Amino acid sequence: MIFDYNVVLDSLPLYFAGVLVTLKLLVIALVFGLALALPLGLMRVSKQPVVNFPAWLYTYAIRGTPMLVQLYLLYYGLAQFEAVRASVFWPYLSNATFCACLAFAINTSAYSAEILAGSLKTIPPGEIEAAKAVGMSRFKLYRRILLPSALRRALPQYSNEVIMMLHATSLASVVTLIDITGAAKTVSSQYYLPFEAYITAGLFYLGLTFILVRLFKLAERRWLAYLAPRKA
Repeated sequence: MIFDYNVVLDSLPLYFAGVLVTLKLLVIALVFGLALALPLGLMRVSKQPVVNFPAWLYTYAIRGTPMLVQLYLLYYGLAQFEAVRASVFWPYLSNATFCACLAFAINTSAYSAEILAGSLKTIPPGEIEAAKAVGMSRFKLYRRILLPSALRRALPQYSNEVIMMLHATSLASVVTLIDITGAAKTVSSQYYLPFEAYITAGLFYLGLTFILVRLFKLAERRWLAYLAPRKA
């Protein structure tokens, strides 16, 4: 079998456009997902059942169902209800980009909330006691000590979530978006060369993953240096 480089080269503009769509979906999902994960993570570490339980139920339900099912429910499932089609939200819910971003943001918010909650629980009690000893209020304690420390400590785990979310954006092609995988589907259907089409898509994902890994390594070296073992 001969790899058809000409088809790949001719299709590069389509793939590059798909890269831009993939990155747009990824950035939007991560920004809104993290914004939702912050209060959810704080709720998960609360000792009050009335506060903790709703956050636990949300993260359990989202993490317990496949993202593809969530995307189908948002884009295809809600459309069967007349009340939804007649509502002011229909122009948004009928938009594939909006539904994909919403599904991805909801999904990553659940995982990010659990990562943040776990990071908050690993903060040394001495840091909290020291903050209380200098008279910090609860709000100032979270703003200056707990959240900054938890976010830094969560970087290694969160980097895995970002990479998994990058790969999950490939599901956007099932709702007619031309991301990297959507570009591969288009090339495959046009030229009947699935091997070349999906190998090229895999190389683009591999390149983006490498860039993300390097960026997070630099971030960890910058913000987690104080946790590294001291040299004698």
